[in-house]
Amino acid sequence: MADARFEDADEAPLRLIAQAPDDVPVLSALLQDAVFPITEMRYDRKARRFALLLNRFRWEDRAAAEAAKRPYERVRSLLVIEDVLAVRTGGIDRADKSVVLSALALTFAPGADGTGTLTLTLAGDGAVALDVEAVDLRLDDVTRPYAAPSRKVPDHG
Repeated sequence: MADARFEDADEAPLRLIAQAPDDVPVLSALLQDAVFPITEMRYDRKARRFALLLNRFRWEDRAAAEAAKRPYERVRSLLVIEDVLAVRTGGIDRADKSVVLSALALTFAPGADGTGTLTLTLAGDGAVALDVEAVDLRLDDVTRPYAAPSRKVPDHG
């Protein structure tokens, strides 16, 4: 049996679950360069759930778009993090509802007994830190892909 290849991907929406620290880098790679209005972050303290609706660059489709000479794509995706004990933000003005944020990376720093902190690092020195009881994340594409408005691959150089 051969390993799966990047080229074998189909056009189905992504539906991914991360339940171990080693799963977080996979979601991080897919979330890189996602953009979202600050108003699309929600923390339900009672349910211990953090949700974020974002416009994700489809990194998994980049090579196919280039080969077919068609526009790069974005897709609306929902990131849901369960078992959240606390949420902290830094470097962003949560009162300014017009702010659009850009995700750079999602990391996990383990604590005691499976707890830890998930940190969503944002462009411009911002961050959202979520203290979690366990790693329990879900990333679901919720719309059909659409042409990226910039028509370009995100660039940090």
